[in-house]
Amino acid sequence: MADGYHGGLSVLLDGRRLSPVQRRIAHYLTEHLDEAIFLSSVELAERAGVSQPSVTRFAMVLGFAGYPELRQALRPLVLGGGAGVAEPQESLLRGAIDCEIRNLAVVRERLSAFPLKELGEQLAATEPLPVVGLRVSCGLATTFAYYARRIHPDVRLLTHGGSELVDGLHAARRAGAEWVVAVVLPRYPAEAVQALEYAEKLGLRVAAITDKSDFPAEVVLDAPVGDRLVFDSHAAPLALAMALVEAMADAAPLRTQARLEEYERMTDETGTFLPGDPA
Repeated sequence: MADGYHGGLSVLLDGRRLSPVQRRIAHYLTEHLDEAIFLSSVELAERAGVSQPSVTRFAMVLGFAGYPELRQALRPLVLGGGAGVAEPQESLLRGAIDCEIRNLAVVRERLSAFPLKELGEQLAATEPLPVVGLRVSCGLATTFAYYARRIHPDVRLLTHGGSELVDGLHAARRAGAEWVVAVVLPRYPAEAVQALEYAEKLGLRVAAITDKSDFPAEVVLDAPVGDRLVFDSHAAPLALAMALVEAMADAAPLRTQARLEEYERMTDETGTFLPGDPA
C-alpha cells in the first residue's frame, strides 16, 4: 500500500482498542483501501467476513456517525495520494512483530520499577501458591504455573471460573496460602475480577500480571499487549511472567537447585524427553 494513505489509516486506528471483529474490518481496509472506499457497508461486511452492523459500529468507534462518513474521510487518502498496491499479509505481520518488539522494549526499560525481587521472595515463601487465569489469560497462567512448579512445592492452577474458582481460592487459603498470582489480560473476564475481590476478602494478597497499570491488585506487573492482529499477542506479559519465575527461583536457591536436580533425575528415569533434537 502506498505510504501516504497507509499512514493516514494508521492515524485513525492508532490507540483504538478494537474487538476481534473490528480488527477484521481494519485489516481488510489496510490491505484493500483502494477498493474499500467504493464499497457500501454491506459490501464491505461481505468482503471482510463480518456483519453490516459491525461495520457501522467500527465506524463509530473511530469517531464517525456511520460508515458513509468514514468512507468519505478515507477517500482523500487514496484519491489524493496516488495509486498504490494493497499491503501484503507479510507487511501486516511485520508490523505486528515490530509492535511486540516495542512492547518488550517498554518492559526492559521499566524492569527496575517492578518489585520483582521482593515479590519473588513473597511468592517463594507462600505455600500453596494459587495461580488464576481465565479465558485468553489461561495460556499465560498455565505457562507460569508450569515453570513455577519446577521450583515451588505447591502451585495450584485455577483456570475455570464460577464456583470452581471460588472453591479453589478458598481451599488454597485454608491450606495456608497468603498470595495469589492472577493473569488478567484483555478482554477482562468479569468473573476473574470478582474472584480476585473474593480472594482479598479471604485475606489473600493479589499479584496481577496484566496490561493495566491501575489494575486493582496489591502488586501490579503490567506489560503492553500486541493488538495489530485479529487477536492479541502477549510477548511482553510472557517475558514479565518468566522474570517473576526467575525471581522466585533466586529467592530460594537451595530449594530451587534440589528441585531442579530431582526433576532432571525423574525425567531421565522415565524417558520424558527425547535424548536429542527430533530427527
